[in-house]
Amino acid sequence: MREADIVLKRNFSWLLALGILLNIPGLFLDIMEPDGALYATIAKHIVLHHDWINLFGDGHDWLDKPHFPFWMAAFSYKLLGINGFAYKLPAFLFWLGGLWYTYVTARDLFDDSVARISVLLYTVALHSTLANFDVRAEPYLTTCIIASVWHMLVAYRNGNFWHVVAAAFFAACAMMTKGIFVLATIGGGWVIFWIMTRQWKQFVNYKWWIMAVLCLVFIIPELYSLYVQFDMHPEKVVFGRTNVSGIRFFFWDSQFGRFFNTGPIKGSGNKLFFLHTTLWAFLPWSAGLVAGIAYLIGYDKNRDPARWIIYGSALVTFVLFSLSKFQLPHYIVIIFPYLAIITAYFIDQQAENSVLKHLVKIQTVLVLLLGAIILWLLYITGIGHTITAATITLLLVLAGSVIKFKKRLLSFLFKGYAAAAMMYVFLFFFFYPFLLEYQSGRKAAGLIPVRDRHVPVGAYGAFSYTFEFYSPGDVTLLPDHARLQHFLDKKPAYLFTSAALGDSLIRSGVKADILGKPAYYRITKLKPNFLNDKKRNETLETRYLLYIR
Repeated sequence: MREADIVLKRNFSWLLALGILLNIPGLFLDIMEPDGALYATIAKHIVLHHDWINLFGDGHDWLDKPHFPFWMAAFSYKLLGINGFAYKLPAFLFWLGGLWYTYVTARDLFDDSVARISVLLYTVALHSTLANFDVRAEPYLTTCIIASVWHMLVAYRNGNFWHVVAAAFFAACAMMTKGIFVLATIGGGWVIFWIMTRQWKQFVNYKWWIMAVLCLVFIIPELYSLYVQFDMHPEKVVFGRTNVSGIRFFFWDSQFGRFFNTGPIKGSGNKLFFLHTTLWAFLPWSAGLVAGIAYLIGYDKNRDPARWIIYGSALVTFVLFSLSKFQLPHYIVIIFPYLAIITAYFIDQQAENSVLKHLVKIQTVLVLLLGAIILWLLYITGIGHTITAATITLLLVLAGSVIKFKKRLLSFLFKGYAAAAMMYVFLFFFFYPFLLEYQSGRKAAGLIPVRDRHVPVGAYGAFSYTFEFYSPGDVTLLPDHARLQHFLDKKPAYLFTSAALGDSLIRSGVKADILGKPAYYRITKLKPNFLNDKKRNETLETRYLLYIR
């Protein structure tokens, strides 16, 4: 055993524990708008109305993402109550499962050392950790994909039928999370591997056809739900038209419609978008990833074709995302286990070589750069506990830039974890709590007593998903003045609205008390004037929570 392997084995447990610990604080922060709060609200509707088939969001039948993540959140609500922690917990548990599947996949295609490094990298990769705080579909999807791939690998090598069943189950869960395009991420590498090795018989191997049939069986709950909600009700207006088939949307419009920009949900893609997105999303390991890809292309002497199961899947997914017309940064998270394995393989190969010395220097520069950015943000934003945050940041900068180890592998990992600790302590204990103060809906919802959960609550002229989620009961969206007038007749009631509309209602004679005037800013669209403490007030809007007497 190499000395580097011994050092890695000795330090793996505490680094992994630290990485997991850095992900935990985000579970206790408020849910962030828009997507996370919308999804949490959809799951809330399931529990409040005891309806596990029909998805409702934005005040109407909701057709976009499949049911699986909402079912998971709703199950959690049933156990822990409807709250932000309960919404995030099942996704976090899936993510933990994904760490294990990343380990066994890397172990079986490479070795234990690559597996350990892969897990350590994936655990603190920036957008993976952010996905555990701002929960959407990615923690579920990523784990289901890598789990399906590993079970297929075991089934391929030893023919165990139960691994075929498990692979089909996880593939079906992935489809019920995001749609059928996930089959490209799961199967793309396998197709390339079989073609490279001329294993033509694998395309007609009965086990893979059984897996395909089982996938169809396992997604029946999703298809049934879509059929009941939409196909049985052609009169429903969805995307501004009637006769919308939920099953067609699942198999075509939600995936190929977005890719070709022919579906109801459109975007405008940039072929280089995920290239530069990955460079910041995979921090603090971006330099290692670039070097790892270059190594595979030009220098890798071990051309084991089975590894194309992950290389190919990462490549196919990245190309599909880049060619797609609908692109969002968090999409790339689903191939992070693959990227971690690719990076880990390179790091492991160079563990005893001088090449790693240069990456260690880059990591030191990264620590210093991130520290400077954080200190600048602390200065310009004027957020609370600035001295505490600055002190912690400087201590981590000092540790990450000064502490050295004899083994470059440990230095590389330690500096990366110092950078990760710096980022996540700052984000979860200082920066995000500061930003979340400007989610006016959350502030307003907190003013409604739990005892008033049955009192009508409405939103007019200003809407917030966090207001809908954190309110004790249902929230009625009031799209026009006529619906507002009808709602006001139900008094007493609570109304969330803009300051201008609230003042207008009071001047018109509506008897109402202003319970709160929370400040609002769209915190997912940060601009310099908002970050600047001296100019922030110019960017803020005011929302009212009215109690209609």
